[in-house]
Amino acid sequence: MTKGKAKPAGSKSGQNGIAAVETFMSALDHPLKAEIKAVRKFIREVESGRSECVTWSAPSIFYKDDFATLKLRLPTSLQVIFHTGAKVKHRKIVIDDPDSLFKWATADRVVITFRNMKVVTSH
Repeated sequence: MTKGKAKPAGSKSGQNGIAAVETFMSALDHPLKAEIKAVRKFIREVESGRSECVTWSAPSIFYKDDFATLKLRLPTSLQVIFHTGAKVKHRKIVIDDPDSLFKWATADRVVITFRNMKVVTSH
C-alpha cells in the first residue's frame, strides 16, 4: 500500500484537498482500490459541497465538519468511519440500519466495513 502524508488541519477544503486525494489515489496500491473509488464516487454524488484531503494515509471527506474517513490499513477490507463532527456529541444519534451494517466504535463514530464490490454496490 502507498503511504500518504497527513494534511495539516488548514488544508481540509478547496481544490487542493481534492487534488491531493486524486494524486494519492493514482499512486495507491490496494486490493480494494475499485471499491475505494466507488465509495468516494457515491459520496461525491450524494453530497455536493464536500471537500477532501488525505489523513491517516487515506481519503477523508468533509461536509460542513468532519464527515467520513476511509480506513485502508487492511488489504481485505475497506472501512468507512463516519464522524458526527469534530467535537464529541453527547446526544444519542439514531440511524436507520435495517441490514446492521453500522458498528458504533464510540458514541460519536460509526463504522461500515466493505469486503468486496458486491457489498459496496448492494448497500
